[in-house]
Amino acid sequence: MKHQMSGQDNSFAAFGGRCDVGAARQGRIFAAEQKSAEQLVIFDFELTVDMSETRPNFLGKYAQGPKDARFVYVNSGTYADQHSTWGRRAKISLMNITGDQIQTVVSKAGMILQTEFEGVGRDGGPTCASVKGIEWKLVKQ
Repeated sequence: MKHQMSGQDNSFAAFGGRCDVGAARQGRIFAAEQKSAEQLVIFDFELTVDMSETRPNFLGKYAQGPKDARFVYVNSGTYADQHSTWGRRAKISLMNITGDQIQTVVSKAGMILQTEFEGVGRDGGPTCASVKGIEWKLVKQ
């Protein structure tokens, strides 16, 4: 069974950073905003989830990677189509989202899946590469 999870069903929150950020949609940027380090940057996007197998299979224009290792990119700097000395992409795994979490989002009004990560890397630039410690949480909006 496939479920369309749209708009506010999935939210990314990136903390910090003094760079422009956006999310990749089949290689293109869908959002780019300048935010200061004290502000929260939130990305809402749409995914389709195929629940016909043991593990959820994330599909759609924001889902990247092979079926058993799906993720989304959050772009910064030149990857977010901005004038910047940085050009980076943070890779956010979707693989620890459970079938139970998806069923809750689909069946209960106002529930979303959300994760957060630090927007500034160890070198002071935008976070890049595979982001460790991603935990998806059910949140009532």
